[in-house]
Amino acid sequence: MQDRNPTFPDQFSPFLTFNRRQWAELRKSVPLKLTEQDLKPLLGFNEDLSLDEVSTIYLPLTRLINYYIEENLRRQTVLNRFLGRTVHKVPYIIGIAGSVSVGKSTSARILQSLLANWPHPRKVALITTDGFLYPLQKLQRDNLLQRKGFPESYDTAKLIAFLADIKSGKPEVAAPIYSHLTYDIVADSFNIVSQPDILILEGLNVLQTGNRKNSRTFVSDFVDFSIYVDAQEELLKEWYIRRFLKFRQSAFNDPDSYFKHYAKLSEREAVETAGNIWDSINGLNLKQNILPTRERANLILCKGPDHAVERIKLRK
Repeated sequence: MQDRNPTFPDQFSPFLTFNRRQWAELRKSVPLKLTEQDLKPLLGFNEDLSLDEVSTIYLPLTRLINYYIEENLRRQTVLNRFLGRTVHKVPYIIGIAGSVSVGKSTSARILQSLLANWPHPRKVALITTDGFLYPLQKLQRDNLLQRKGFPESYDTAKLIAFLADIKSGKPEVAAPIYSHLTYDIVADSFNIVSQPDILILEGLNVLQTGNRKNSRTFVSDFVDFSIYVDAQEELLKEWYIRRFLKFRQSAFNDPDSYFKHYAKLSEREAVETAGNIWDSINGLNLKQNILPTRERANLILCKGPDHAVERIKLRK
């Protein structure tokens, strides 16, 4: 797999690069507590990852993150000692970014499950930035429906306020809920986050900086460790079309689905429609706003054709 953006020669790269074997060796003695039964509900609609993938890729990553969390806790202790105050727990925030259809949600759910149970029980919350999209009515009114997922379609100020409340230790913080079925924010419905040890924030925009003229604070300012899930665009488009075809036979048939009109398409029409959506919206957003953030991540998971991670790039 070749990178699509210009990169530094290896000796000058800000990243260390590992193949699967090299990365798997860093698992050391971390035990795998997940079973096949545990893994199944964590997978995305169009994915079939194995326990071997969890052991090879996600257990070493869990071990690394735990080291970072321990170091973060030591820094907090030093700060509290300097300030002469009692220990103030600050949640550790992990950001997971990447394109539509790359499998961010699956990575987030697997990490949530592993981090919640190793090395000891922890409270791990998972929030997606989809909940901070503007409501469908506003997107339609502002002619932003074809820009959904682009930076201007998010209420970034609300997302930043949410993260600031999390970091400040507020007892309960509400996050809006997004429905992929209705393609809209669920009115008067929220996920309540109550002082977690770890918050995993997953979304297209986790590493984006937006327009500096409008804001001096970015979502990434609150993220302690960031992951970018990567794949070649031709694979992403293929996965998106495959997922669209599966939805056409399932979720799109729900009478409450915003996309129910797609259920009547023939397979040829569905492939053509999904391809056009990718080219005009998702692929464009990838090139303009998502891919340019890749090198800002602490760790990049580079996927191959079968959704398995082939290379791992870790910032030095």
